[in-house]
Amino acid sequence: MLGILFFLPVTFLMFLYPSTHNYNTLDIVDEKVKELDHFKSDSDEVVVLQDHLTVLGFFGKNPLNNAVAASNLKELIYDKFKGFKRFQIVIVVPEASEDEAMQLKKDISLYEDLKYWHFVYGNQNQIQEVFDSLKTDITLNDQLSTNNVFIVDKELSQRGRIDDRLDNEISKNLPIYGLSSYNCIEVAEIKNKMSEDLRILFTEYRQKRKGNFDSSSRRESDLKKSNEQN
Repeated sequence: MLGILFFLPVTFLMFLYPSTHNYNTLDIVDEKVKELDHFKSDSDEVVVLQDHLTVLGFFGKNPLNNAVAASNLKELIYDKFKGFKRFQIVIVVPEASEDEAMQLKKDISLYEDLKYWHFVYGNQNQIQEVFDSLKTDITLNDQLSTNNVFIVDKELSQRGRIDDRLDNEISKNLPIYGLSSYNCIEVAEIKNKMSEDLRILFTEYRQKRKGNFDSSSRRESDLKKSNEQN
């Protein structure tokens, strides 16, 4: 009886822990996201995408107009993942928006040091080049802003979902549609989809550190599926 009581929790945990054989990772939807070359940052350190797991956003010429999106991102994503190694949120804004950006950061911080949340500043061409390197069907508005944010991995690949259909849509064989960015105004999308996708990505990198993950074959498979849809 004691043996059964001992092994039951262990068995339960084994079912919860993702297997290296059937574990599904977060899709690669595009490669070669442009690095943040020549951008200035709000800190003394150089902010880069390489070797980080980044949530990348664009808050435009008037960052305070994105207060709701920033608050949702802080509460539902930053607070949850700030303890993970190499995680960061990077928000791109135009030069001359520094004062508003710092006020926004102060407004959402609640006196907390947002050390993994960075604003970076560039000119319009630099911002557009970074945005154009992302795979998306949305565009920046005339303020160089959008409510959508993107996930970029350590190798500068954009992550998301190649097939974001619900089970009933799959059963009806409806056309495939993906999810390459996440709308920060939609709480359910951030809380459920984006949070889950980041959790999956962090698990993938944990598997890589243990030597249990073949990233090259996964990358080729994801890009092939993505290209077949285009």
